[in-house]
Amino acid sequence: MYTPQEIILIKNGELALKGLNRRTFEEALMKNLRYRLRRAGDFLVRCAQSTIYIEPKNDAADLDEACECVSRVFGISAFSRARVTAKDLDTICRETATYLEDRLLSSATFKVESKRSDKQFPLTSPEISREVGAYVLEHFPHLRVDVHQPDLQIIVEIRDFGAYIHAQQIPGAGGMPIGTGGKAAILISGGIDSPVAAYMMAKRGIELTAIHFASPPYTSERAEEKVVSLLERVGRYAGHMTMHIVPFTHIQEEIRRACPEDYFTLIMRRFMMRLAQKVARQEDCGALITGESVGQVASQTIPALAVTDALATMPVFRPLIGMDKEEIVRISRQIDTFDISIQPYEDCCTVFTPRHPCTKPRLHKVEEVEAVLDIDGLVEDAMQGIRIRRI
Repeated sequence: MYTPQEIILIKNGELALKGLNRRTFEEALMKNLRYRLRRAGDFLVRCAQSTIYIEPKNDAADLDEACECVSRVFGISAFSRARVTAKDLDTICRETATYLEDRLLSSATFKVESKRSDKQFPLTSPEISREVGAYVLEHFPHLRVDVHQPDLQIIVEIRDFGAYIHAQQIPGAGGMPIGTGGKAAILISGGIDSPVAAYMMAKRGIELTAIHFASPPYTSERAEEKVVSLLERVGRYAGHMTMHIVPFTHIQEEIRRACPEDYFTLIMRRFMMRLAQKVARQEDCGALITGESVGQVASQTIPALAVTDALATMPVFRPLIGMDKEEIVRISRQIDTFDISIQPYEDCCTVFTPRHPCTKPRLHKVEEVEAVLDIDGLVEDAMQGIRIRRI
């Protein structure tokens, strides 16, 4: 006798457009799912008929926690908790009423939608919907059918391995599976922007490594722990990553000693670019990611960004470049980083901030100003002092 079981059905979304490479992306997604689901118990993850199935292997597997894990895995457009049962009309009707009883009791209207991929099943999709709908109306007389905007949509799928009953799909995280888009380094601060930038590029399948610039004693250990907390929140979506803590105090003190105040931030950002590229190459990254947005601060005007990018020898991704602060804050709240970002622990970007920063710099002038510094020596010393933390 067929024993009904509850599982999770995954809708891939964008992966369906990958043509002959689709299987590679599906394998990456299943690998990510298996890794994330470990904390929820023992699950079988498999792909068949363009659908990924997540099946508990025993009673100890926590399906509620599994759904929470799945909701944060990139590459999934939607998912459903579904009851699997025998491909028999009477069983399907009975299991629909039992499995969705709570939702049926709390709804006023419903609709049944059926999908029959197993063409050996004797009823067509409209016939399945009609029969299941009639059974539901008989057992829940308070309900009425609404095919346009129902409170509850019942979906019955007839597949090769059984019949699957579920309600509306739950939105997934979208995007592409981590690891399918290459690897990049995120310049992470304790602010609102850079964690959002990290999340957005991870959503495109990019594996992240993190670079954080610390300036003790001007920045405290709490500032570093704040960044760790932010990366842990981003890691719920992006997975584990390595955080490189680059000592930046001596560089900033040398800039303050030898350079005009209005150029402090520009020269600091150029040093960050030099150091970030070295770390990125060591970590086999193909690009850098920053949280910059045009015009948000003085170092993010077009001329200022051009001065920074003049040093770039690899792509620099700025996913927030055209966004305003409200849009960025909205995403930070969505991914649960906002409350951490606004904690009052300063990062190195706020140390030695000039009173009147240069907003329209010329590259030749900036190069002339920073030429008084031992650039290679400062960079080499900072590289020697890097600490690594696993997030």
